[in-house]
Amino acid sequence: MVNLGGVRKEISLALVDDATVGEYVIVHVGYALQKLDQEEAERTLALFAELGQLDELRAEFGGAQ
Repeated sequence: MVNLGGVRKEISLALVDDATVGEYVIVHVGYALQKLDQEEAERTLALFAELGQLDELRAEFGGAQ
């Protein structure tokens, strides 16, 4: 289960089998593709926010803004 901009969604860990609760992952079409350390994840989220991507993700997955 992951949190995608406020929306909880079940994803597959088939491609990243060593991910654990509390870690950050890159998700695409329902699959975790890669783990990120916290610093890298925070930078990535900040960039998405700058680009307006977080609002689009929330809209796509039905989350609150």
